[in-house]
Amino acid sequence: MILLPEVLAIFILDIIFVLFCTIAFINALKIYLRWDADATTTEQYNLEKKSYLSATIIKFVFMVKVPLFLFFIFSLDKISDILTGAMCGAGVVDATIYGNYLFVLKILNLYFFAYWLALNNEDLKHEVQPYTKVKFGFFILIYFLLMAEIFLEFMMFSSINLNDVVDCCGAIYSSSSSSYFSSILSLKHSIILALFYSNFFLIALFYYKRYAKLFAFANIFFLFISIISLITFFGTYIYQSPSHHCPFCLLQKEYYYVGYFLYTLLFLGTFSGIYAGFLKTNEKTQTKNYKSSLIFNGLYLLIVSAYPLFYYLKNGVLL
Repeated sequence: MILLPEVLAIFILDIIFVLFCTIAFINALKIYLRWDADATTTEQYNLEKKSYLSATIIKFVFMVKVPLFLFFIFSLDKISDILTGAMCGAGVVDATIYGNYLFVLKILNLYFFAYWLALNNEDLKHEVQPYTKVKFGFFILIYFLLMAEIFLEFMMFSSINLNDVVDCCGAIYSSSSSSYFSSILSLKHSIILALFYSNFFLIALFYYKRYAKLFAFANIFFLFISIISLITFFGTYIYQSPSHHCPFCLLQKEYYYVGYFLYTLLFLGTFSGIYAGFLKTNEKTQTKNYKSSLIFNGLYLLIVSAYPLFYYLKNGVLL
């Protein structure tokens, strides 16, 4: 097990999450099973107090999880300095069988926690709080996913052996590797770019038509196709190297930490679109979410598209 100060800090926060979220989970079970907005009993009054306490805990956990996710990435880079073969966080994630699953689950939980907060904010706007049972039923699912994330995190850091030689990002994100990334990298750029730009066109079309559910699903697909296109095509122009496909190196200072900006835009854009499509709100909030999704996703598209464009204008050729 690696016991760097950064890893210990993550473990300490994980313990705090387990303790606090278990309290919220127990309350969520009681609220989901016994909540009755029309009741005036002592039990209902106690459930309302538990609801407020649990909501405060969940908001606190999310507010800590966002910077903690960035700290987790920073810790991976720190570990890569002492792990033979690793050049960035990609090598650390790939060093164990748990790393990739953990990373996907961390991202998924951020979306789920953010959606819970959006649901909670909408619930509090109404006197009868119509989403109370729904949001705490949803948190029951989130709780188990969070526990799975913490378990995988412990297993990943426990399984890393400093004496082992791991693959660098160049080997992991290579078309000749045996990983599933090789099949993605073998896709033709024309197909990937067609999917990427046509997907954004559908987002703009569904925005104009106000097709809420289709708008949400288009944003979900845009998240996946954006990451794939970044790895396979756009990232190579940021690195100015046709063989460099790593999504982690974009977070390095050598590339001006552009990855943090791009991933933030992508998260804000796709989450706003999912929020607009799957949660009924008043027209003002709905319009705001629609516009936010289109603006943030549009900014992401313009920025990543600018890299190959400027490269071509400067060199007269594409990679």
